[in-house]
Amino acid sequence: MKQLASLLLAATALGADLMDRVEHGYADNKGVKLHYVTLGKGPLVVLIHGFPDFWYSWRHQMEALAENFQVVAMDLRGYNLSDKPKGVENYDMNLLVSDVLAVIRHLGKEKATIVGHDWGGAIAWSVAAFAPSAVDKLVIVNLPHPHGLRRELAHNPEQQKNSQYARNFQQEEAHRKLSAEGLAAMVPAAEREKYIDAFRKSDFEAMLNYYKRNYPREPYRAEGSVLPNIQVPVLMFHGLKDWALLPGALNDTWKWIEAPLTLVTIPHAGHWSHWDAADLVTKTMKWWLSQ
Repeated sequence: MKQLASLLLAATALGADLMDRVEHGYADNKGVKLHYVTLGKGPLVVLIHGFPDFWYSWRHQMEALAENFQVVAMDLRGYNLSDKPKGVENYDMNLLVSDVLAVIRHLGKEKATIVGHDWGGAIAWSVAAFAPSAVDKLVIVNLPHPHGLRRELAHNPEQQKNSQYARNFQQEEAHRKLSAEGLAAMVPAAEREKYIDAFRKSDFEAMLNYYKRNYPREPYRAEGSVLPNIQVPVLMFHGLKDWALLPGALNDTWKWIEAPLTLVTIPHAGHWSHWDAADLVTKTMKWWLSQ
């Protein structure tokens, strides 16, 4: 019990310190204001969160990476302090990619290492595929390559079953079933108030527009929009206890990458492996980015 209490106190202290140390800023993408925080100096690393989350998702990684890099964690459109345009069409993947590019340009850089989790991972794959000149390296946390996910949705009954949540999110008015408190229940208790505050500032309908616009719909087919092969080095983490994105989708990832691929599977971690195995993920990222 004493050890658990010490860990919770350390996590709370980390969060309070990080909140005080980051510098806040806004980039503009054709009238859409995108909030970000930045820490450290050096080559640019852009961190992109998933659903449901905000920039603070990367609290465990930011402190360590900031020793060698300028670390920038975004709030995706629809979330926390970023703008929340109305209409499902405003959450098309092409626009989400352009948001990341707008942040890079706003910071006066030509390229960055892109890191993404969940929907942030989907966006990161697409940035690397369609804007390779803007990407130095790619880090993906618990989001299989889109081709692998499509294949599993088409042929794996277990993945079809476990994706019921996404089909639910694609229904009209699904956002009315969400609440800040309900979404924040998935985070550690020490961080929950920060998440409730961020989710109260977010737009639940916007959050679900990511699924309505970009997640595959039934009838599932392995074929779909084809991403160009990735041309930059890729580091992937996948928590094997992720029930939403099953590890079978990782098979054949190397077929879609024309550069070195490093795949780290973490048996005890779930969907948020950068939390569940924070030390492993952070140390591996720091080592890999130094190569």
